[in-house]
Amino acid sequence: MNYRHIYHAGNIGDVLKHIVLANILKYLQKKDGAYRVLDTHAGVGLYDLTSEEAQKTGEWQQGVGKVLENLGDAPGPVKEVLAPWLETVETLNPGGGVKFYPGSPEIACMLARKQDRLTLTELHPEDFEELKNNYGGDKKVKVIALDAWLALGSFLPPKERRGVVLIDPAFEVEDEFARVADGVIRGWKRWPTGTFAIWYPVKNFSAVRQLIATLDEAGIRNTVKIELSAGKVSKDAPMKASGMMVINPPWTLTKDMNTALPWLCKTLTQGINPSWNVEQVIPE
Repeated sequence: MNYRHIYHAGNIGDVLKHIVLANILKYLQKKDGAYRVLDTHAGVGLYDLTSEEAQKTGEWQQGVGKVLENLGDAPGPVKEVLAPWLETVETLNPGGGVKFYPGSPEIACMLARKQDRLTLTELHPEDFEELKNNYGGDKKVKVIALDAWLALGSFLPPKERRGVVLIDPAFEVEDEFARVADGVIRGWKRWPTGTFAIWYPVKNFSAVRQLIATLDEAGIRNTVKIELSAGKVSKDAPMKASGMMVINPPWTLTKDMNTALPWLCKTLTQGINPSWNVEQVIPE
């Protein structure tokens, strides 16, 4: 419970995660019926990038900062894919630049229609209090101090028949990939038609392969892996690469990511061997 996302808000991992999330939500809105968002590691939801914590690492400068700085050079189709996410950033920063950065709860809340609902769980006591202050008065949002892995059993399936579960742990403990696999499988068994979007750092390639194998062995189908690397990956260096494992993705997601990731990879490059990848790792 020591992890505080303010140190990493707006970094390259957030850019990938939030573009994917925003496009999933926009796809869900193609139907009038309500959907549910369960954010299992919600954080505080909204981040001040001028704060001492954010300035200490400055990670956002290599993420959302670079995207905004180079956005004028982005082709039209790339801008279309980035638009659902960028609209939330620009709404928070009407004067331009990026002082405030939206976490996943803020993105989900800003994109939600009146019929849609959010469940946000957070265990860190300070972050939970800030999360509650930010969203506790919103009738669309339920804010709960609860362990993420318990939330997957407690709030699935939702009464809404459609929706997405965002799982975004800190990956500070050695067995986090195993805990993710266990939690996802339990949640999927309760809600096999839901979309599950799992963020992970790309440092341990064998752990990622094992996660895919475990999900496959459990009977989970239709899973896409989306990865973005700004440079050569090293276990001992700051994170430059991350991925999203998406179960039951929108059929448009693969095309959208294949459109946006080449430009993002070029724009966010920090060193040698930047790369991106979109792959169906478990068939339908």
